[in-house]
Amino acid sequence: QVYLVESGGGLVQAGESLRLSCRTSGINFSIHRMSWYRQAPGKQRDLVATINSDGSTNYSDPAKGRFTISRVNARSTVNLQMSSLKVEDTAVYYCQTTWKSRNYWGRGTQVTVSS
Repeated sequence: QVYLVESGGGLVQAGESLRLSCRTSGINFSIHRMSWYRQAPGKQRDLVATINSDGSTNYSDPAKGRFTISRVNARSTVNLQMSSLKVEDTAVYYCQTTWKSRNYWGRGTQVTVSS
């Protein structure tokens, strides 16, 4: 069984920082591309950032310069460091990976940014 469990969400004020983590099990973590998505109320789920097995990264435009994705293979964990948070970053953040052509998702962690 593949499990992804997110943590680290919460309520913060605009301009503050948060660090999300996603612990995985059931996969050979080090070879997997890992991604963070987010979904705001009434909106579609959007890609935030991706980190490949070689450590290369990609970010959505809203995340560039403010968010940093990283991975700790020894802990099967992917992190998302978010800084200079804005009200529009409010969303449920999901961890995602693909294995044998199937997408796996965590249950998400709520991030709420107040003005």
